[in-house]
Amino acid sequence: MTGLVLTVDLGSGGPKIGYVTVTGEPVWWWYERGDAVHAGAAVQDPEAWWQLIVDVARQGIVDGGVDGSSVVAVSVTGQWASTVPVDEEGLPVAECLMWSDTRGGEYSTERFGGPVAGYRPRVLAAWLRRSGGVPNPAGADPIAHMLHLEHDRPEVTAKARWYLEPVDYLTMRFTGVAAATLASMTGAWLTDNRDLNTLAYDPLLVRLAGINADRLPPLVRTGSVVGTVRADVAAAIGISPDAQVVTGIQDLQNATLAAGSIGFGEGHISLGTSAWVSCPVPKKKTDIVHQMASVPGLGDGHYVLANNQDNAGRCLEWFQAGFAPEASYGELEAWAESAQPGSGGVIFTPWLSGERSPIDDRNARGGFHNVSLGTTREDLTRAVLEGVAMNLRWLLHGVEKFVGGRLDPLRLIGGGSQMDIWCQILADVCDRTFERVDEPLVGGLRGAGIFAGMALGEVQESEVRGLVPVDRTFAPDPAKREVYDRLFAQFPKLYSRNKGMFAALNR
Repeated sequence: MTGLVLTVDLGSGGPKIGYVTVTGEPVWWWYERGDAVHAGAAVQDPEAWWQLIVDVARQGIVDGGVDGSSVVAVSVTGQWASTVPVDEEGLPVAECLMWSDTRGGEYSTERFGGPVAGYRPRVLAAWLRRSGGVPNPAGADPIAHMLHLEHDRPEVTAKARWYLEPVDYLTMRFTGVAAATLASMTGAWLTDNRDLNTLAYDPLLVRLAGINADRLPPLVRTGSVVGTVRADVAAAIGISPDAQVVTGIQDLQNATLAAGSIGFGEGHISLGTSAWVSCPVPKKKTDIVHQMASVPGLGDGHYVLANNQDNAGRCLEWFQAGFAPEASYGELEAWAESAQPGSGGVIFTPWLSGERSPIDDRNARGGFHNVSLGTTREDLTRAVLEGVAMNLRWLLHGVEKFVGGRLDPLRLIGGGSQMDIWCQILADVCDRTFERVDEPLVGGLRGAGIFAGMALGEVQESEVRGLVPVDRTFAPDPAKREVYDRLFAQFPKLYSRNKGMFAALNR
């Protein structure tokens, strides 16, 4: 170990903050779950994030025994497709519009909506050819956020100098420098990703989007050093003012490091508030039907597969809050363990706020199906875990078709994977072997530390997989194959049979 990295992993439920070595070994960390994000006008307070980060990072020095002088770098990862409007100094001039905020949807529909898979043909052709993804006509992405601010909130745009992704906002608070990367701007789809050496916004896409290009942050290379920590920030926390701040990195790209799955075809699943199935891939490609695309990744010429299942761990949070508010997560796990595989024939669909992948439908909604008088609380609890797993199996089929091969084994990261029963259900439902990384809740911090180590030249790409320990392997149980195949055969049909109802009731 040649130094420590102050790491921040900003999730939808609030930041995890820690100190890890440049090879990703956690030394001290802190996390307290905050409020989940809801659909519609979904916002959080970026100033509150910052004050919490400074206070907790200071706590690690004062009470946690961390030597602040040994901090050589700062690295931020976290949620993406959210927008923080800031002034010239990097101070927020309004709340952060989160990835599920849909208030700009009417403007996105006007600009992008049409008859071809929901898009105008010219829009679809231009974006897929250049960027690989397309702004969503329903909103819930940075372009919709920017359009909402420009059209509806002139008092904000009058003060705003930059529209920043959360990871870039925090990086600017540490350095005072506005900077973004091809990776951090993935959700805006405003760069020509056919050539990852081109650090510029595509003028045609900017014009078609109808946003103010002057408020887009300057682009720098992913994994470069943005600057050193501001002297006042270093003093407030108690770390060295010589610590170098590396570019912010989205949780998707960071997950390849957190899972130790940085090589082509090395797959992982993230089971957090939301979930995805991903792996690095060698070329730009898009599956518009299933809402997945390869986006700028880590390393020269590397892409990573992007998709998202909107609700995973959040389904269990919802279930606990509404059906078992007095139960702990340990009790929920015990209930699920005591139920039989297949939950007595009950199927849970996890589309509580719509879905992105493997189907793109903001009107879709979740529910319990095939409930009977004999259904127990244990069955319902297990059905939630199985429903998330079946949705991931559905997504995994599309992913393997996209990459042209079977992903097995898969690394498993994210807070939800702390539940042994959920990991085993995933293995049984997906018929894949899962390797759970050690301390999965802090995997994002581990990845951010390794990312800084690579930026500083302390870690080579070939070393990454060996730096991420696996604590347990979950193999599929052949005895459960029949029951899960029978249930899954009905799972996609539940969407196709009900999508008309979803559209009628949730416009």
